[in-house]
Order: sequence, then C-alpha cells, then structure tokens
Amino acid sequence: MLTLIVALVVFSILVMVHEIGHLVAAKRFGITVEVFSIGMGKKLLGWTVGGTEYRLSLIPFGGYCKMSGEEPGEATGKEGEYPLSPAGHRFWVIAAGSLVNYLFAFFLFWIIFMIGVPTLSNKVGQVLGGYPAEKAGIEVGDEILSINTHDVKYWDDIVGAIKEDHETSEELDLRVVRNGNVLRINIKPEISTVTNIFGQRISRPMIGIAPESDILSVSYGPGGAFYHAGKRLLTLTAATYKSIWLLITGGLPVKDSVSGPIGIASLMGRAAKLGIVPLLIITAHVSMALAIFNLLPFPVLDGGHIIFIALEKFRGRPVSVKVQENVTQVALYLLITLAVFISWQDISKLIPRAKNAPDVTAVEKTGADITSGGNASAGGK
Repeated sequence: MLTLIVALVVFSILVMVHEIGHLVAAKRFGITVEVFSIGMGKKLLGWTVGGTEYRLSLIPFGGYCKMSGEEPGEATGKEGEYPLSPAGHRFWVIAAGSLVNYLFAFFLFWIIFMIGVPTLSNKVGQVLGGYPAEKAGIEVGDEILSINTHDVKYWDDIVGAIKEDHETSEELDLRVVRNGNVLRINIKPEISTVTNIFGQRISRPMIGIAPESDILSVSYGPGGAFYHAGKRLLTLTAATYKSIWLLITGGLPVKDSVSGPIGIASLMGRAAKLGIVPLLIITAHVSMALAIFNLLPFPVLDGGHIIFIALEKFRGRPVSVKVQENVTQVALYLLITLAVFISWQDISKLIPRAKNAPDVTAVEKTGADITSGGNASAGGK
C-alpha cells in the first residue's frame, strides 16, 4: 500500500510539473488554455481565471493542459488557438513541459545536496583475496587518507584517484591510518575486465578493496549544492542518452535494461522506507528521465509533435491532419505494445523479490550508489 501511495503522489507531482510548463508557455505566447486539470476523469470542482478553467478531477493521478484547437481537426480559426500560433511559439509550448521537468530534477538535486547526500566512507570494509591490495598489506578497517597527490575523504574519491593516477603512474602510493598510526603502502594495480552500468565489458585498474557498508551524509552550502546538482544532472543526462543509443543499436538488451511504471513504483516504495533523501533521489532521476523521454522524436510524445512542427517549418505548410492522425495512431499502438512488454518484465523481476524480502542494507548501498554515480567498489568483484 505504501508503494502505491508513494508512486501515485510522485508520478502525479511530476506530471503536474510537466503540465504547468505547457500552461505557463501557452499563456506567455497568447494561446488560449481552456482547461487545466489536477487529476483525471470527472470534474469534482473548478473555477475560471483568465479564460482558463482550473479543475480538480476525480482520479488523483496526473493532470492535463487543454489548449484551444489543440487536437487535429479541432481548430475553427478562432484567435488564440494553438494551430494558429507561429511555429516557434508552438515549439516552446511543447518543449516547456520537458524543460520544466528537467529544471525540477535540478531543483531536487540542489535540495538533496543541501540536506545531505548518502556517501560511502574512505574505510576499507573488505580486502579481496589474490588482488594487489592483499599482497601489499592493506587490511580491513584501514582508512585511506590519500592516493599519490590526491587527498581522499569518500569512496568516490578513492575510485577516481585510482583511475586517474593509473594513467600516469604504474604504482600508487597510499597513505592509510591503522590503529591510530599513519602508514605508507605502495600498490601496483592490475587491469581487470568488468561489466559497467551499460552492460559493456571494459578494462579498468583494480586493487581489490571494497568499502565499509556505513553510509555517511555529506551536505553542502547553497553554492556548493548548486554546483554539485548541476554536475550530477549533466552526468546522469549523458549516461541516459548513452543508454538510449545503446538500446537503439542493440548494445543493451531492452529486457534487462528498461523499467516501466511498475518497476519504478517498486523502487520508489523501497526508497520511501529508507527516508526522504532516497525518495527525493529517485524522484529527481525520474523527473530527468521523463524530460528526456518526452523529447524523443516519436509520435505521441512531445518530441513527435516537435518533429511535425519542424516539418511544417521546412515545407512551408502543416502536415495534413489525416497523416498526423494515422502516424500518431500507429505510434500509439507501438508504444502500448512496448509498455505491456516492459510491464511484464517488471512484474517478472518483482516476483522473486516477493518471495525473498529485500536486504535493506543492500538497498541502502544502492541509494548511495545512485547518488555517487555507480562506483561502490575500488576492488571490483
């Protein structure tokens, strides 16, 4: 029940943020917005302001922004109708929903970095047998202070320093604290082949250590949080577009790499049990993903509408209503088919979890992993 409630609230907020983007842009360019509804289905109550009826509807999920003449064949030539607006204005009205979702993701990350980001410490929690760290004398409980010229405070710093310094130096000089004493240990990493977050086999330097499971909370002032929020959002955006490209080119299997509303709702429910920050992290990720997904050049999505606008600009006249309707109908069937397939995969993944309760510690590690960019080990398993 908690998962359902959390998912409904989060998805509704994200959809409303998206629709507010369309509303503000339409008003800005003088396009008549007939109805702006919070929720779907039968109207419960409403009030009219500035020519727009603002509604509260029966089904508490999502909402919509209905512009005058928006649907194909609906326009009557009345002033303020969507099709009569210049192509540039219509482009920004359509794009505004996704842009606001993207900005909302940035805002959430900004808040998260000010509250405190879950991060793994610089303490060694495991030394893997047969790897360079064990041979060099690293022990469980060692706190790594520096690697060559890099001071390290968190596990992300360790991973980054190993990767960066291995390119210029074959041997790493580690300064560690053990039982109150500072030790210097030299380690020569070995190159191992691992699977990255995109399912690709890559080579990277490994020394064979894993972090303690303790999660630290690292917070920043408004300025620092602003910087880290932007950096994190850009990193995730690049990773998302790379994933989409790999899915299109066959580099990633759709079956194991894509989650739909059911899978995302399950993740939201688990995050909510861990606290507000993990839930905000998931919400920020989903808001960013919605922005990117909606702008894909596929009919039915906002990106598809933008393609029609671009074709109109190029041809000097709109694409016929019949063509738009036919293309949109085919695209809708394809999208429904994909949604059913992904939902079935989500359900299949969740069935084993229902039989075996999830390890909360593992979920906590995942929450930190999401925020730190996916590198939970400098030793690799």
